[in-house]
Amino acid sequence: MAHTEWRDAPELPDFSLLKRLARDQLIFLLEQLPGKKDLFIDADLMSPLDRIANVTILKQHEVDKLYKVELKPIVSSSDQLCFLIRPRIQTVKWISDLVNADKVAGRFRRYKIIFTPQKFYACETVLEEQGVYGDVTTDEWNFYILPLDDDILSLELPEFFRDNFLEGDQRWVTTAGSALHLLQSVYGSFSKVYGIGRCAKMVYESWRELMEEGEQRTRQPEFAKVFLVDRDVDFVTPLCSQVVYEGLVDDLFRIKCGTVELGPDVTSSDKSIKVMLNSQDKVFSEIRNEHFSNVFGFLSQKAKNLQTAYDKRRGMDIQQMKAFVSDELKGLKQEHRLLSLHIGASESMMKKKTKQDFQELLKTEHSLLEGFEIRECITYIEEHINRQVSMIDSLRLLCLLSITENGLLSKDYRSLKAQYLQSYGIKHLLTFANLRQLGLLEEQQAGETLTVMESKVGKLVNDKTVGKLTDAFSSLAKKSNFRALSKRLALVPKSGEEYDLRVPRDMAYVFSGAYIPLSCKLIEQVLERDGWTGLEEVTRMLNGQEFAVTGGSSSSEARNKTDAQRIVLVMFLGGCTFSEISALRFLGKERGCRFVVVTTAITNSARLLEALLDNHA
Repeated sequence: MAHTEWRDAPELPDFSLLKRLARDQLIFLLEQLPGKKDLFIDADLMSPLDRIANVTILKQHEVDKLYKVELKPIVSSSDQLCFLIRPRIQTVKWISDLVNADKVAGRFRRYKIIFTPQKFYACETVLEEQGVYGDVTTDEWNFYILPLDDDILSLELPEFFRDNFLEGDQRWVTTAGSALHLLQSVYGSFSKVYGIGRCAKMVYESWRELMEEGEQRTRQPEFAKVFLVDRDVDFVTPLCSQVVYEGLVDDLFRIKCGTVELGPDVTSSDKSIKVMLNSQDKVFSEIRNEHFSNVFGFLSQKAKNLQTAYDKRRGMDIQQMKAFVSDELKGLKQEHRLLSLHIGASESMMKKKTKQDFQELLKTEHSLLEGFEIRECITYIEEHINRQVSMIDSLRLLCLLSITENGLLSKDYRSLKAQYLQSYGIKHLLTFANLRQLGLLEEQQAGETLTVMESKVGKLVNDKTVGKLTDAFSSLAKKSNFRALSKRLALVPKSGEEYDLRVPRDMAYVFSGAYIPLSCKLIEQVLERDGWTGLEEVTRMLNGQEFAVTGGSSSSEARNKTDAQRIVLVMFLGGCTFSEISALRFLGKERGCRFVVVTTAITNSARLLEALLDNHA
C-alpha cells in the first residue's frame, strides 16, 4: 500500500488536550447558571459539541433538556434557558423575541447566551436595540479548534469562505488568529512562519498582536514551522473530482465533523449507520490516502486475512479457545464490521460513479488541466448542462474551464451561461455574479495587441476567415496564469508517461497522476528553499501577499533535527480538501516529516460552490 505509518516518523503532539480545555471551559460556563436548565444549541454546533461534551456530560451539569435552535416559538417549560450559538444576528434577534414574548406573558426566566468561538459587537447591539440587554447574560466559549484526527484540526467554520472571500467580512480573521495563539500557548512557539494571501497576512497580524499582548512563556516547542495559505490562492484543486478513498467518501456521502452517515444501500440493512472516520479505524487508516483503484484489491486481501484469523479456531483445545475469545475475537469482530462497511461503501461508490460516466468526466477534467482538446471539453460541458446531469457539477466544470483558460471567450461565456440558466433556472444569475467576483468564472477581455493583429490580418483575408483567426489568436494571446504556473511549478506531469498509481512517485497520484495540487506544491517549494526566494515569478502570478517571518528560536536550534523541527503546521483559510491532506501526508513521508493540517473547515467542490449560490428567487 502507498503509505500508512512510516518508520522514523516524528511523534505528533497530543491534540486531545484541546478537547479537554474546551470541555472544561464549557462546564465552567454552564455551572455559572446553577440549577436545572434547558440548553438550545445551534444546528451546526451539535456535531462538534458531541465530540467535546456528549449528552451524558451535559446532564451531569444540570442540563435538563436539549433543543436544536430552529428560529420558531419554543416549548420549554424551564425557568432557566441557556443558548449555545454562533454569533449570528438572526439567532440573537430570535432570542430577543423569546425574551420579549415572555415579558408580555408576565413570565420570569433567567437567560444566558454563550457565543462560540467569540461574541461580536453587532450581536450585543441587537440585544440593546431589542430592549433585552439587561435581561440576558452573555459569555464566550473560546472553542476555536476541534481535533478531527491525529493530524487534522478544524475550526468548523464553513461560513469563513463566503464571509471573507466573497462578502469581504473579516470578522473571522481574529478567530483564526486566536486559534493559532491557542496552539502556540499549549504547544510552544514556532521558529518560522510562512504565508501567502491577503487573509493569511491579516491572520498573522492578528496572531502577532495577541502574542504581544499576552505573557511570553518559554517551553519546548512541539512543532517549529507554520504555513498559512488562502483558499483563493488555489481554486483549481478543490474544483477537481477527488479520487483518493477519503475524498471520494466525502464527495458522495459528505463527511461531517469526522463522521459519515452510511445509508441502507451500504449497510445492507434497513437503517443508516454513523461511522467515525479516523486513524482509530484500522481498516480506514490503511486505505484513506489510497487511489480508489487500489482499494478493492486491499479490501479483498484484508477479508482473506480476516478469514484466516477466524479459521485458527479449528483444532484448538479449550484453553486455547478461551485465550482466543478473550484476546482476539472482539478485535476480529470489530475489524469484520468495519471491513463490511468499507466494502459496502466502495461498492456503492462504484455504482454511482459508473452511472454518472465518471471516467468521461475525469478525462474532461484532465484535458482541461493539460490544456488539450478544449473545444471537445466545451461540447462535453454543454451536453452535461443540457442533460441536467448535476447543477453543481456543471458549474464546477464551467469554473474549471474558466480558471485553466484564464477566462472564457465572449461567445463561449455567453452561450454556456445562457444554456446553464435555461437548464437550471434564471435564479442562478446572482450566482454567476458571485463567481465572476471571485474570478472563478470570467469572460475574457480582448487585448490591445490582439486588435492590431486582427486589423493586419483583415487586410489580407475575408471576414469569415478573420473570425476563425480571431478565435485562434484569442486562445494564444490569453495565456492564463494557471498555465504559466503549471509550467513553472511542473504541476501537470508530461502526458504519455505511464503513471503507476500503486507506487506513486509524487503528489499527483491524488488526481490519478494528472495534476499536483498547487497549494501543496507551493508548500513543498517554500519549505525546500526555506522561504520565497526564487519563487518571485510564481508569487507575482498569484498576486503577491507572500511573507516569511523568523520566530523566537535561534538558527542553531532550527538546524537541530528534533521531532519538533520535522512537524509543520499548515493552516488553510477558507477550507481544505481531503485530497490536499492526502498529498501532504505523501509529501511528509517523502521528506521524513509530518504535516498537521489546521483548516477553517473541510471543503470539496460541492461545498465550495454551494457557499457561492444565490438562488433565492
